[in-house]
Amino acid sequence: MQKTAKLALADGSVFTGTAFGADGEVHGEVVFNTSMTGYQEILTDPSYCGQIVTMTYPQIGNYGIVPEDVESGGIALQGFIVRELCEIPSNYRSTQTLDEYLKAAGVIGLQGIDTRALVRRIRTSGAMTGVLSTTDLDDESLVSKAQSSPQLVGQDLVSKVIPKAASEWNEALHPLAHSSSTHSFSGKNIATLSEEDLAAECAYHIIAIDYGMKWNIPRHLKQLGCKVTVLPGNCTAAEVMELNPDGVFLSNGPGDPEPLTYAIDTIRELLGQVPIFGICLGHQLLGLACGCKTFKLKFGHRGANQPVINYATGQVEITSQNHGFAIDPESKPDDVEITHINMNDNTVAGLRHKTHPAFSVQYHPEASAGPHDSHYLFQQFFESISQERVSS
Repeated sequence: MQKTAKLALADGSVFTGTAFGADGEVHGEVVFNTSMTGYQEILTDPSYCGQIVTMTYPQIGNYGIVPEDVESGGIALQGFIVRELCEIPSNYRSTQTLDEYLKAAGVIGLQGIDTRALVRRIRTSGAMTGVLSTTDLDDESLVSKAQSSPQLVGQDLVSKVIPKAASEWNEALHPLAHSSSTHSFSGKNIATLSEEDLAAECAYHIIAIDYGMKWNIPRHLKQLGCKVTVLPGNCTAAEVMELNPDGVFLSNGPGDPEPLTYAIDTIRELLGQVPIFGICLGHQLLGLACGCKTFKLKFGHRGANQPVINYATGQVEITSQNHGFAIDPESKPDDVEITHINMNDNTVAGLRHKTHPAFSVQYHPEASAGPHDSHYLFQQFFESISQERVSS
């Protein structure tokens, strides 16, 4: 028997549809993702903490849920909205339906609404707070709750998703993710190398600072022969350097970067001591540590088809992105240069420090799910480590 659910926005809009997944009521920033595939990776991406995610692709759930493809230990987003839920998935790797998965995780789903109308409203008015409920179906009550719920700006959401302790990462890429054209090191095909050969090619120790990290990132680093140690996002520079790393990776994560003063201070102390590579939230935090400022985008970049131009090569990369904040180019100090630009709105998509071996991008080179145009950035990170070894 179908159950009614409603989404109310802070601007007074109410969308009525059918519930799936769990029962209950949640609030969060309502955003949209334009990806055609990858809903499981989106669900398990900790960067969506505090948000209610709307998928623009009309049917979601058609290939079910595959346990090996998760990007974290659980679901951090508040709620999930689709136009049409596929209840009979077709995929030999699937173990359960999307409905069953959300129900087990305690996450509310909403289907049957006009997602195009919802997305147009967000694009026009900007991402805003909403309430998703299967229990309170009174429009006036829900709108009032949405208007009184806290906004995402100014919150420290990273503290809700970081690991409790340090750990060693030992999982490489799934064999289905291997690609001779995109996973290479020193001109050699990674898929054909043994673990011993990998270790000989790239015996680097990488500290991955986890602010809400997608697991495909350390999978890539491990696949390339690195020893990967994961530290919580609230670690100190002393704790990082005590492990004698060859390089430091700054991960993605949720929300507003400016309240994360502990992370900014750590990165500022690490600058010049060790090569640094940051993505997404890690990119914003590196920028803040270098003296830049950030601002909130109207509705963010969330999808697997964002075009970015690389100033160094002149090439355009199609990238996977998920962020609601960006670096303010007018705040850039003289010792930082912009390396990439988003071609949709000319926002900063990449930075490099001119003096220290540190660079970052506002997108996901591991792209799970998404295009593989930007895998070269891992190679660029290793080259910066190699150059630092030679110079020291």
